Amino acid sequence: MNAADLTLYLVTNRYQDDTKTFLAKVDAACANGVTMVQLREKALSTRDYDTLALQVKTITDRYQLPLIIDDRVDICLAVDAAGVHIGDSELPVAVTRRLLGPDKLLGVSAKTVATAQAAAADGADYLGVGAIYPTQTKAHARRTSLETLIAITTAVTVPVVAIGGVKAANIASFQGSGIAGVAIVSEIMQAPDIAGKVREIRAQLKAIKGHHPSV
Repeated sequence: MNAADLTLYLVTNRYQDDTKTFLAKVDAACANGVTMVQLREKALSTRDYDTLALQVKTITDRYQLPLIIDDRVDICLAVDAAGVHIGDSELPVAVTRRLLGPDKLLGVSAKTVATAQAAAADGADYLGVGAIYPTQTKAHARRTSLETLIAITTAVTVPVVAIGGVKAANIASFQGSGIAGVAIVSEIMQAPDIAGKVREIRAQLKAIKGHHPSV
């Protein structure tokens, strides 16, 4: 299994920002403690996605952080990103793993123990589980309970990341859940002070993580 630090996983959203502002936000997050970045773009053309991915990778490379591409195996390979993250509507996990090869990270979204176990068996390096809390990023996303999250972390050996409405104010709720980290979108990307927010979240995670390898 490919190893990565999943403690604080930034999933991007440009909202209404221009490219310069967006890249500055990503840079601030990387400079202050996120451990991985996922570039998530649903509406860009392939050419524009490739261009933006290269710009973001310049930043993540500077901080020696893995860049994950949401959904698009072709973009991941084109820019030599660290890996890709897929959900239910993308290619099957085993097919994606075959296309990526053994050395790229493969993240998979999972909402049940059964899908989590299947994804792990088919080559996922980590799982994204959620939405744990209400989120505007995916307003109609089906919620996943903390009980299900714990059941998944217990049932699989690959790391699990909690996603969906995760904020500094609710990170304490993950204590003892067994997750490897949290994935955050708006709490960082829309923060008035991104540097301060990332440091605050890192402090919250450290407080509940203690000396254990997972939360």
